[in-house]
Amino acid sequence: MKAQAKVFFETTRFQEISLRVMNLDALGRFYTEVIGLREIGREADTIRLSASGKEPALVVLRHDPACVPRSPASPGLFHIAFLYPDRKELARAVRNVGHHNWRFQGFADHGVSEAAYLSDPEGNGLELYHDRPAEEWPRTENGVAMVTKPLNVHELIAEIDEEEFFSGVHPNTIVGHVHLQVSNLSRAEDFYRGVLGLDVTQRDYPGALFLSNNGYHHHFGLNIWNSFGVESGRPDAAGLEILTLGVDRTRFETIMERAALQIPEHMKREGKGAVLADSDGLLTKITSMT
Repeated sequence: MKAQAKVFFETTRFQEISLRVMNLDALGRFYTEVIGLREIGREADTIRLSASGKEPALVVLRHDPACVPRSPASPGLFHIAFLYPDRKELARAVRNVGHHNWRFQGFADHGVSEAAYLSDPEGNGLELYHDRPAEEWPRTENGVAMVTKPLNVHELIAEIDEEEFFSGVHPNTIVGHVHLQVSNLSRAEDFYRGVLGLDVTQRDYPGALFLSNNGYHHHFGLNIWNSFGVESGRPDAAGLEILTLGVDRTRFETIMERAALQIPEHMKREGKGAVLADSDGLLTKITSMT
């Protein structure tokens, strides 16, 4: 990981995203073959995956035979965003998806990054992206000014040799951010800013809110594009089960204090961490990285 990226993730970093899935084998093949993650371990109902093939996991797939498809309008995961170390690694990943004839849903130049979008076989959204240097990020007096412009995909793919063999994602690939769809931005902000202590980096993007720590463009994206006013989804729906967020010790203690005061009924201590629920019941496990 580049020195710049280390600064953005040294006190706030996604450790694993757990998905409840209907077809474990199909999802396992997709994340290893199409996305290029490596299997860490497999049990009867669970597959753990990372970029290096070692712990910690980036994605955990847990089979639940009783789960049903999630409604696209319900609060939950909008996308998991895999952050590649540089533009060439993104190009390799994008070309591999194409070689598997998997359909992309779009490509975008966001000013701060270049990104490709797709979904896994059960509709969980994914973003593949790399960051531009922070000094090149568009900004206004209010903070980061992310945009959505067309991305020249042919130019991106031209970064790499046509004959180059893809053997999996770069080991330094991480989950750079998670984007959620929520029913109410104001209530969601009360949790992600008020409890988790993240800073709002952009609030002028229509129907969305972006938050981060350490000056990153966003660790969390929130939107109401499909889910405004929608009641929480079915508890047995496939999709995001829980995400784990590692923070430094000082921030961990602060979050625990805030949660105990502000959302005691939605806080459950678990081992050395705690599971917190936002206003839509979406779960985040907070752990201390130090």
